[in-house]
Amino acid sequence: MSMHAAAPQPLLSIIVPAWNVQNYIVACLESVLGQMGPRHELIVIDDGSRDATLARVRTLLEACPQLACTVLAQDNQGIAVARNQGLAAARGEYIVFVDSDDRLLAGSLAALEQAIDAHHPDVIACDFRVWLPDQEDKSHRVGLRYPHALLRDQATILNTFFADRQMYVWAKVFKRAVYEQLEAPVFPPGRVFEDVSTLPRLLSQCASLLYLPHPIIDYRQHPASITKLISEKWCLDLAGALLVAREHLERRGVDASVKTHFDIAAGYFFIGVVKDSYELPRASGRRVRAAIKAVFMESLFGDCASMLAAVRAAQTVSVDREHDARMIRQVERALAGSFVFRVRQTASRKIKVWRRLRRNQKAAAVF
Repeated sequence: MSMHAAAPQPLLSIIVPAWNVQNYIVACLESVLGQMGPRHELIVIDDGSRDATLARVRTLLEACPQLACTVLAQDNQGIAVARNQGLAAARGEYIVFVDSDDRLLAGSLAALEQAIDAHHPDVIACDFRVWLPDQEDKSHRVGLRYPHALLRDQATILNTFFADRQMYVWAKVFKRAVYEQLEAPVFPPGRVFEDVSTLPRLLSQCASLLYLPHPIIDYRQHPASITKLISEKWCLDLAGALLVAREHLERRGVDASVKTHFDIAAGYFFIGVVKDSYELPRASGRRVRAAIKAVFMESLFGDCASMLAAVRAAQTVSVDREHDARMIRQVERALAGSFVFRVRQTASRKIKVWRRLRRNQKAAAVF
């Protein structure tokens, strides 16, 4: 449903998928609406909310008749489907995603406009802020490692992305035409890690990237996110997302350095999921580790030895080469089924679960 009359083609389409966020949606949309002008449109997709989210969205947007705003309502199908719906409705030259519990930081739309007018890149990579509303002193900016210049080298674009490993679609502002180059649906429905499979594919289509050292999003950290529910599906979805990205990069014919950087990033995600899997019941954990090992091996372009050699020869973009080397050695041990590795992870996860429970008990006591 369109709230207001159609305007000329906007430069920026801001897409906000929303589901049961009545406590956050007003602050989110106010952070967007306060920056909007004639070159912008806002599209909100309500994903079957059962609370007051949709009513609050409509009330807020009806108070802004001068702005181009659209509300779409669908049955609950997940954030991937909501994002795809937003893309289908968007008319802007560039796409800005904002999650409904986050905030668009001040000056972001103006900074994006200025960057586009000056350079017109295929994608703009932005910093963001990790936001802890209840512990503001711990909120902090996350900066990317791209050079401060318009990049036209695809290997540099992809290698820096894999070294940073910031897999958030809202931190990258792509031309809508780049999204249209991918087969629909762009975001795989029903997957937890839809960004991990989608961002490498989008970036591989880009001939130019501009790094904008402006924090664009306040990325809200929820207390609940500290106690994320580890499940078999959660683990398997990440492994599957890596394989989708790998297959696309292969088809694009990326060079050897990109393959090495992809493998290292995949190693980080793999070892993280392996460690998390030790929170599952023993039988489930074993089943998951066997499944993700097979998918991970299929996702790699090379092997651990080639990754380690590239890191030690300083042939990679890296935040910390020694840390990269330690991770690769952990991957080797996990793949080999090392008894010592299994014992350490079992003990480590038990300690982490115990600490998490203690934190939750303390938080509950405060309230």
